[in-house]
Amino acid sequence: MTTVKRGATLGANCTIVCGVTVGEFAFVAAGAVINRDVRPYALMAGVPARQIGWMSEHGERLDLPLQGDASAKCPITGKTYKLTGTTLAVE
Repeated sequence: MTTVKRGATLGANCTIVCGVTVGEFAFVAAGAVINRDVRPYALMAGVPARQIGWMSEHGERLDLPLQGDASAKCPITGKTYKLTGTTLAVE
């Protein structure tokens, strides 16, 4: 069963392989092919898709590395996002 969690955005003509979960507030670019689970807040693009960044709940790209320890604020809402390893969470 394919699962698309709350707030996720799927671009036009993207393909999601059966059995994959797209995490909360993830963003899948148009034409991307998703063949494995997508982390919450991840920005995915390409064929096959790979993570190229992070998105806020408001849909703004966050200036964060793909992994490590860092934080960033959404430029629209001011919410702070904290990256720990490969997991992004709202503070």
